[in-house]
Amino acid sequence: MILKRKIYSKLIEWKNNSLGRTSLLIEGARRVGKSTICEIFAKNEYQSYIIIDFAKASKNIKDNFDNLNNLDIFYQNISLEYNTKLYKRKSLIVFDEIQNFPRAREALKYLLQDGRYDFIEIGSLMSIKENVKNIIIPSEEEKIKMYPLDFEEFLLAANEEVLLEYIKESFSNKLPLLNAFHKRAMRLFYEYILVGGMPQSVISYFENNRDFSLCDKEKRRILSLYKDDIKKASRLYNFKVSYVFENLPAFLSKHEKKIVLKRKNDLYSTYEDAFFWLEDSSICNLCYKNNDPSVGLSLNKNLSALKCYLNDTGLLVSLTFNENELMSNNLYKAILDGRLSFNKGMLFENVIAQILTAKGKKLFFYTHYDEIKHRNDIEIDFLLSNQSYTNYKIYPLEVKSSKNYTSVSYDKFKERFKNKIGYSVLIHPKQFVIDSNNDIKIPPYMLICLFND
Repeated sequence: MILKRKIYSKLIEWKNNSLGRTSLLIEGARRVGKSTICEIFAKNEYQSYIIIDFAKASKNIKDNFDNLNNLDIFYQNISLEYNTKLYKRKSLIVFDEIQNFPRAREALKYLLQDGRYDFIEIGSLMSIKENVKNIIIPSEEEKIKMYPLDFEEFLLAANEEVLLEYIKESFSNKLPLLNAFHKRAMRLFYEYILVGGMPQSVISYFENNRDFSLCDKEKRRILSLYKDDIKKASRLYNFKVSYVFENLPAFLSKHEKKIVLKRKNDLYSTYEDAFFWLEDSSICNLCYKNNDPSVGLSLNKNLSALKCYLNDTGLLVSLTFNENELMSNNLYKAILDGRLSFNKGMLFENVIAQILTAKGKKLFFYTHYDEIKHRNDIEIDFLLSNQSYTNYKIYPLEVKSSKNYTSVSYDKFKERFKNKIGYSVLIHPKQFVIDSNNDIKIPPYMLICLFND
């Protein structure tokens, strides 16, 4: 099963614009499909290609980087080693697992100056960042981020192109789906929550007649890889990273979900590096508190208060529940039917964070503490902005996992910052509607239609 990935069009754009002058580093968490999409791209768009996997490259290949003063010999050795003819301006060379051999990354400066072939780099994101101490990173290197499948890509994998177009058309016309299709789209969204967007999990699910237990096995393999990567992190904080990772479900199951890092004598005050490591490795998506959204989101970013979401909600399901619990308690069916009360809000909020991150959005939230009531009287799950300096607008986004909800906090926020709000979005399991206050209320499957700029 070959998955259709949006990043493919960006690879085409790089190829057409670069013309051999820049390399492309594909960043992203482990197992999001970087190597697979790169090989598909190479097969389709080049006359020939060579993938050098530095996790298992021969000594001959590694020693070959001593031949950079004679690139004819350098390329001849590669061509012979991989038994592949290279064609000027028609061949691609891929450096996979490049974190295992930083010298190759440094060598790209000279290889690109020569300009014969195109180059793509792939590797484990955190290891790439840590293994650059003694090399010069080429300025000719472009970067592109890859994420797990978003919901739109999941629908394509499910052969639901017609439903996808219907969702987009309905949103464009500001109309709800017919009820039968709304139910179908919601069921698919719940499937997406359970399966997630990791390619191995998605493929296992659809190739095995939607078997949740088999895709769960794939997700647990990925979680084990993440845990192994964490163990390899700096000894200064790998224990803390492990602690944070294992306790993500506990953090997210709290009502407020907020973690305070700088509070005196607080447990998490010494865990700052652990959270940032998980963000840098793309294992987690961090959402920072904004102190004053009327001025700007990044300008008033509060680094001491954050929410930490797992990069893939399917992985979060497998991290939260053990295998027996998922099967014996029939939790799959409860989630599919929208009946799971325990942790349902956690899963909903995590998947919205995942979708927004895949759209390239920085995550912020907002809370306001009422001194008289001694509690937060305003809590907004996500804040986005149009990033304009001349006509700055904010877009509050509130997530409701149940059909029965109140919006008191949401309404207070809109009143407090009404002069700065472009439009407000409330995500709920019910049908699409624009109410009398011009608020957009959408089912979660329509989030793919928002914030595409």
